[in-house]
Amino acid sequence: MLRKILKWTSGVIGVLLAALAIFYFVMRMRVNGKRDKIYDVEVRMIDIPSDSATIAYGAHIYAIKGCSDCHGANLGGKVFLDDPMIGLLAAANLTKGKGGIAKDYSDRDWLRAMRHGLRKDGRSLLVMPSYEFCQFDDHDMASLIAFCKSQPAVDNELPVFHLGPLGTVLAGLGQLPLIPAEKIDHHMKQTAKVERAVTARYGQYLAASCSGCHKPDYKGGDSPIPGGTPVADISATGNVGKWTLQQFVTALRTGNTPEGKQLKNEDMPWKMTNNYTDEELHALFLYLKSI
Repeated sequence: MLRKILKWTSGVIGVLLAALAIFYFVMRMRVNGKRDKIYDVEVRMIDIPSDSATIAYGAHIYAIKGCSDCHGANLGGKVFLDDPMIGLLAAANLTKGKGGIAKDYSDRDWLRAMRHGLRKDGRSLLVMPSYEFCQFDDHDMASLIAFCKSQPAVDNELPVFHLGPLGTVLAGLGQLPLIPAEKIDHHMKQTAKVERAVTARYGQYLAASCSGCHKPDYKGGDSPIPGGTPVADISATGNVGKWTLQQFVTALRTGNTPEGKQLKNEDMPWKMTNNYTDEELHALFLYLKSI
């Protein structure tokens, strides 16, 4: 009797292991297919100035969009996730130094990457939030590219990206934002320049960078990072709807909320939003309170 039970149990375990192996194989093939897909897009060219004012404004954009969180303050790139189960994720060295991409990047290549989430060969970049950057108007996009091109070379050769078993499954199920190109409208026509004013309209434009975590409706939910802290509702139906402008500004500059909570920068990057101007924060506040 015991022998029959052991045989039956071994058979069930074998079937389960085979099913898991097949499932993992399917997920891996799905992810590889997405990574290898070639996108044929038309890159709309814009003028990229090189004057000091444009570069200075580009530095501001780099700061308020959180680019340094992944690419570093010196644009030299860095490893931002190294987990044996999820994988090793490294943001590119954006300079002309050893290991950098900029040494053979044209303006077209910069625009292809930022507005379409694509490499020079037409395959998707990995993890890069181009689905947010593609919404930049021409002025901001040109300024950001001008800033990146102006920075000194940094020698930093980064390890090769790879996905672990859990990362592969999450990416295959669409729970890891691995392929930005599939989330972009590649026919989008960006405006030349959104009016800079303390208005809900300008706030809506700025808020696009919040949608990656707080969702397109800004109602929050599960973190886009596996195992991350749930993301807050920042619309008028959440706590922000009860805050005054000054409380909102304080929260985004110091991480201290009116509810007495100290936000962790890794969960809500207030050190990044601290770089916003007073006018930008006011406009963002007006928009979030309106939705």
